[in-house]
This record gives sequence, structure tokens and C-alpha cells, in this order.
Amino acid sequence: MCIALALPAFSARASEDWSLCPLEDAVPAFDDAPQPVGIDGARIDQPTDISGDALDARETDNTVFQGNVALRRGDQFLGTDQLSYRSDDGTYVADGSVRYQDSGMRIVAERAHGDQDADTHTIEDLRYQLIEQRGNGGAERIEIQGDSGSLIGSTYSTCPPSQRSWELQARRIDFDTEKGTGVARNAVVRVGRVPILYVPWLMFPIDDERRTGLLYPAVKLSGRNGFDWRQPIYLNLAPNYDATLTPRWMSKRGVQLGGEFRWLYDGGSGEVSGDWMPKDRLPENQPYRYLQDANGRPIAGATLPGDDRGQFQFRGVHRINGQWRAQANLGWVSDTHYLEDFSNTLYGLSTWQIRSSMGLYGRGANWDAGLMADHNQLADYTLSERNLRYDRLPRAYFNWSQPFGNWFEAGVTAEAVRFRHEVRNEGSRLDVMPYVSMPLEGSSWYATPKIAWRHTAYDLDDALAAANGGDASPSRSLPIASLDAGMFFDRKVSFGKDTYTQTLEPRIYYLNVPYRDQNGLPRFDTNPMTFSWGQLFRDNRYTGPDRQIDANQLTTALTTRFINDANGRERLSASLGQIQYFDDSRVVVPGETAVEQGKSAWVADVGISPTRRWSINMAYQWDPKYRRQDLASVRTRYLVGDKGVVNLGYRYRRDLTEQVDFSFLYPINNAWSVVGRYYYAIDDRKLLESIAGVQWESCCMAVRFIARRYVRERNGDLDDSLRLEFELKGLGSAGQKTETILSRAILGYDRDDLYLVPPSSLEDDDFDNSLDQIP
Repeated sequence: MCIALALPAFSARASEDWSLCPLEDAVPAFDDAPQPVGIDGARIDQPTDISGDALDARETDNTVFQGNVALRRGDQFLGTDQLSYRSDDGTYVADGSVRYQDSGMRIVAERAHGDQDADTHTIEDLRYQLIEQRGNGGAERIEIQGDSGSLIGSTYSTCPPSQRSWELQARRIDFDTEKGTGVARNAVVRVGRVPILYVPWLMFPIDDERRTGLLYPAVKLSGRNGFDWRQPIYLNLAPNYDATLTPRWMSKRGVQLGGEFRWLYDGGSGEVSGDWMPKDRLPENQPYRYLQDANGRPIAGATLPGDDRGQFQFRGVHRINGQWRAQANLGWVSDTHYLEDFSNTLYGLSTWQIRSSMGLYGRGANWDAGLMADHNQLADYTLSERNLRYDRLPRAYFNWSQPFGNWFEAGVTAEAVRFRHEVRNEGSRLDVMPYVSMPLEGSSWYATPKIAWRHTAYDLDDALAAANGGDASPSRSLPIASLDAGMFFDRKVSFGKDTYTQTLEPRIYYLNVPYRDQNGLPRFDTNPMTFSWGQLFRDNRYTGPDRQIDANQLTTALTTRFINDANGRERLSASLGQIQYFDDSRVVVPGETAVEQGKSAWVADVGISPTRRWSINMAYQWDPKYRRQDLASVRTRYLVGDKGVVNLGYRYRRDLTEQVDFSFLYPINNAWSVVGRYYYAIDDRKLLESIAGVQWESCCMAVRFIARRYVRERNGDLDDSLRLEFELKGLGSAGQKTETILSRAILGYDRDDLYLVPPSSLEDDDFDNSLDQIP
């Protein structure tokens, strides 16, 4: 019943894929008809022009046109073999090879009659083709009045006549081309010749415009939720704002209400959304899940989540002028179990805190600045409040750089922050780093010496001051000197019939920072960064300014590229680099191993594209001092045909993770394809996610079936699900949406995704960045 009553409201509708459709219209375009375009003013006010091979005018004002008769008014065209027209009342009768066209549809029929003055028309025994939206069919009779009309004894489908996969048959279909809607009465939906749905009343779209109404429901069964039904209700409130209400009923848990409101205006945009569940029966039915940690041990002081469970999100931006904007990104959940209970993805489980931020941001030609604040909320019941990062209430920053003459550049980076926390000691920090650099360059070389001075000062609360030796205002000042230089060499090489430009790019980076004792300084937001290619050329191996390394080190690196001269495609890029530490590094944080004099691990980064279908990216780190592998990462992608893709990835980082990920979308033919993923943690001997499915798609219809097993809970328990989706393109779909899951699991499932992924290194310098996002 919900499917029958649902009106697709295209608020966020993905465009349908019609690429499998033949270039075929049920009613081909008329060679002698004008281009169907909109008109200024009402049709009834437009003049009517009639032409034909022969004319028979009589005293009764009845004029008969014969042979290639054409009647034109505004965007309307009527062609026929014979046309009788009464000029006194504007009525007409057309017989033989009737062809009608306006800006909304094209029709061929045997006979037509109507009243031009009243803009009413009746056409019998016809076939029609919609113009602005895919759709065609036939009818015993069509009655048109202005922009609306009715088809009697009619059919409708978005399939071409040669591939009639599905068809809607109805005793009567009323349509309104201005509103873009059709209403079928006593309708039967047939797939092939098999009737699959009968509804006494069905509304469907005939264009892509948004409108208020019911979206198609989502229905599924699961062991946790039972029978799970969502019914989105779309509200097209105005051209620049809309809303969606989503009531949800889960037979094992209760009722939930979700909502979303979006707006857009000249100065910005925004979105607010949330879900609320007044009474959730899941904690009562499975209390052990809430009173134990991920290892099954009792949690001291743990309590069941109470009533009124929910979540809230707000995203908004307002452009003040060309340089300044105000922006906010806020999130909230009712309890630390919420994301686990209501998320069905791995990304929901990896989120351990929710960060909310808002502020004022500006950017100019040589500067950027901001005044903002952020707050962190715990979203993982296996952790405590102490694990949360500090709130920054507030934070102000300013960055400026300015060339001086032809030789020098001066600048400064500055930040002032007040750190707050529920259970940890608090304080404030000011960090200022002015610098002067001398960027020198030629056509094949560059050298940039740089001198900076970093000053960091604190104002600590009494408790934190006592923990740091009683000094409430510690500070640190030190110079930072560096030299970044490189050269570019190139030559022409040939492989077969192709000519390439090979580059050779040596680079050195020298860094010198004197030692300062920083044990008396607090550590608010500073942690060691993951060692990577980018780390070879940074002046600090820590995030945040609470710690500044002491250094006397030299990085040497070499990069080579092979660039196709014909199309500019980079077929090969290979880089190799290493740091030489001339002294031991004395600055460390708790749990970190000090960097000793000698050589760092070798860092290698390789990207290969032997053909336009193959791409291989590899990253590798080898520590010669300890003769061990620190990192190995490989990602291979192969494009199959126009739509298929095969991905194989492996990632290893010592003492952290070892995983393998295999996924594919393999087209068997134009209609059938199979999908799959196997994502496995080798170090934990644990399956993270597996997917197997099959898809069938034609020009106007698609069926998708997938089986999925994935980590559902933080203790590693797996959940199984089956998803079946039927889609009648242009009419709607029934079942659980599968494309969102497949797009996340299979890189390249939507080919556009391939162009959104940076082709650079596979390594993540900020490995935990994704943990701050709301799924």
C-alpha cells in the first residue's frame, strides 16, 4: 500500500542510468514540425496558422485543408492528411495520419478533433512519447485541455517498444505536464507479461521536479530490529528550502522519528537533521551488551541507556563578503551506544568521538585567519571521558606571508587557544612563529633557505601548574633553520611507438633545530605523526606546537617520472628518500622511542599506469638499522569494460595493522554483473566485511541482490543481512537500497568515484582523521 501511494519527490534523486537504452522513440520526431519550445504567455492568446496542399473554403465558415496539412500555434503542432476547420468557433476535425506535438509530448493517431479557442483536444487510437522525461505508451483515447489531460485505456513505460521490460496499464491516467505528475486509476504493473502489482490509485512523476509527497518506503528484516519499516515524507516548502520527515517502526524496538531541513540562499546554505526515539526496547532485551565492554568484562558503573534516544546534526555556512564566512558543523548523540545500535557500517563503529565546531573564517591574497570553537563528545562506551581530546574554547589563528622584492618572503603563523576538558587539567597557549625565506629558482632548479623563530607560551590553571613543577607560565623559544633544494632533469625515451619524457628530480632538505628542555610544558594536542613520505620534508614530527623536535638532519630523495608526450599521461612515478640524523633527538613524548643518530627507514612510493585500465600504487618502508619492514602497502585497480572494476589492496604497518581488501564489479554482459568484497584483518584473524551479489539491469529496469556479513558491534561480533531491490526506472524501486553500501565497499562502483580519489601516496599522515566524522 505504501508503494502504491508513494509519490517520488526528487529532492536528492540520483539521475537514472539510461545508457543501455537504444536510440529509439515510440513516436519518432516529426520532420516538418517546429522545435518544441516554451512560449511567452498563454497558448490561447497565440495566433493559429494553417497550411496545406489544397484549400476548400465555404460560406459556412467551414474550411477543409487536404494534403500535408499543418496547424501551428505557439509550441503546438498538428499534422494530418485532412483537416476541417471552423473559423467561427475554432473547432476542427483531423482524419488520417494524425500527428500532434507540443513541448511536453509527441503523439500519432488515426483521428483527432478539438476546440482551439478553448484549448481542448481529443485524439483517438494513439501512441505517445513524452519529450522532457522518458516515457511512452498508447491509449484508446486522450483528452487534452491546456497542460493537463487524460488517457483512457492507456499504458505507460519508460522502456523502448523493442525492450518492454515493464509496463503500467490503467483504465485511466490523468496527467499534468505543468505540475509534472501523472495519476493512474485501476492500474496494473506488469513485468514482462506477469502482473506484479495492482493498485486502485497510483501517482508517479513525468518530470524531474521536486514535489511534496511520500517517498518510496524502505522495508527490511533483521535479527536486532525485527520488521523494520521507514516511510520518508518529503515537503517541498519553497524553491530554496525543503524538509523530509521519516517515521520508522521496528517491531522489536519501537517507533523512531527522523527529520531533515535544508535551505539555500544567496549568502549561504545549511542543513539540520536528527532522529528521536522516545522508547527503545533493545537495551531492556539485551542488557548484557550495555553492561560489558568489548571483551565481555563488566563495566564498573555502567547503566542502560535511558529513554529519549537520538542524534542531531547541523551544517551551515554564511558568506559575509568575498573574504569572510561563518561556518558551523555541530553533532550530538544521546548516549555512547547510539552509533553502534543505529549504524550498519564499519564507519559508525570507528567513530569514537563527535566533534562540533563553529567559527568565523577569512582568507585574502596573502593571509588567512579564523576565530572558532570546538567541542568533543564521547561516542564509544569502551572508552572514558579522559580519552577525549581537549575542547578549544576558543581558538584564534592567523597566517600571513608576503613577498618582498625579488629575493625574500616574510611571514608569520600564530595561534591562541584556550583548552578545556571535563576531567583533565586545563590551560591556555600562545604559539607564534615568524619566518623569513629566500626562494631562489631557475628553469631547472630551486633552493629555499628559511629561518624561523618559534615562541610558545602557556597560562596554566593551578592544578596543571602544580603537575608541571609549579610554573603557571612556562614558555619555549627556539630558532628553526632549513634549506629545501632540488633540480629537474629530463630526456626523451621511446618504448615501442610511444615517446616519453623521463624526469629525474633529486631533492635535499636540511633541518637544524637546537635542543630545548620541554618536559615542563603540557601536552594538549600534540602526538607523533605517522612516518611517511611527507614526513621527510617537515620541520616537526609532531602534530600541534606543544613539542618541537631538536634536529640536525638531512633528507635526500630522488623522484623519476615517465610522461607520455602524446597525451600527457604519467605512466610511472617512483620516489625514494631517507633521512640522515647527525645527532640523537632528545625530545620525545611518553611511549615514544627516541630517534638515534644514523639513518631513518627508506621510504619508497611508486605509481604505475601501464595502460588506461591498469593502475598500481605501492608504498614501502624498510629500516636498514633494525633490518625490518615498517610499512608495505599495495593497491591495484583494473577497469573492466565501461562499467566494471577490480580492486586488490594490502596494507601492513608494523605493530598496528595488517589487512587485505579485495573487491570487484564484474560485468558478465550488458545486463548481468556480479559484485563482491572480502575485507580481512590478517593480524586479528578477523573478517571485517564480506559482500557477494548479483545485478541485472536493462534499459528501464534493474534487480540487485546482495548478501553481506560485517562487523556490527565494537566487540567484533558479525551480523548477516540479505538485501533485494527491484527498480523500475522512472517509476520507483522497492526493497533495501544497495547502491550506497556498494559504493562505499567497492572503489569505482560508480566510475565518478575514481576521479575523486587522490592518486598520491597510500599512507595517511593523520591516521585517525576519519574517527572524528559523524557517519
